[in-house]
Amino acid sequence: MTCKAIINYNNKNYGGGDALDFHSKDNMYSYTNREADAAWKEKMKALIDIHSIHQAADIGCGGGIYSKALADIGIPSVSGVDYSKPILAGAMKHCSNYSNISFQPGYADNTGLESDSADLILSRALIHHIKDLGSVFAEAYRILKSGGCYIIQDRTLDDCLMQGSNEHIRGYFFEAFPKLKEFEKERRHSSDNIKLSLQQAGFKKMEEHRLWEIRKTYKNKQALLDDIQSRAGRSILHELSDAELAALMNYIDQSIGDMEGIVEKDRWTLFKAIK
Repeated sequence: MTCKAIINYNNKNYGGGDALDFHSKDNMYSYTNREADAAWKEKMKALIDIHSIHQAADIGCGGGIYSKALADIGIPSVSGVDYSKPILAGAMKHCSNYSNISFQPGYADNTGLESDSADLILSRALIHHIKDLGSVFAEAYRILKSGGCYIIQDRTLDDCLMQGSNEHIRGYFFEAFPKLKEFEKERRHSSDNIKLSLQQAGFKKMEEHRLWEIRKTYKNKQALLDDIQSRAGRSILHELSDAELAALMNYIDQSIGDMEGIVEKDRWTLFKAIK
């Protein structure tokens, strides 16, 4: 794998108010500790013509979970881009057995990728960290070949605020701490705003889809609570103090029964657009 094109790391378009320090070495493996859900892979196969994709870019690739998933569904070459050097280092280790995946540092609006070079761009769980969607979508438009496909996967506010349950654990975060609703309102883009920004960037044939994706399966409730306590892969939990996190764990403990095999799912909104 290669690492190239060192980018200026002072881009002010990132942030979204996150308390998590994505540049800390302590978070190197925060986004590498799971595999993509089979339902996600099937959804991608339904949305795109795999056989027409020769080069894909995973922008905001994090720990490379979905770079690997794109390769697994048959895409011959995948380039992952992320602005966190430590997390990219974790991605390289996570995907070390995949010779067709490369990684490089960069920003969503300044990737360092060549123009007209990708048949597919994936941006998963990225845009809620972005203030100005226009510059990010313009960069994606530049990178894509004519007829190329742009897939954006993120949660809208409606996705986030669904009622908590044994499957939708995230819902309990907002029930226990209503202040987190305000945090999400600040960083979540509406479907209308996303589609308008895509249109202004020049994209066409836009579609909107929903996906319930398994985040993780736990052998029992304690395993879930341990995962909550670690905050791993959940940037929103870094908005809570240690005492508040303990209170959240207690709230979840009281809200769900003692059970085996908890399957945690998140609802996502996916946007498909064509250059």
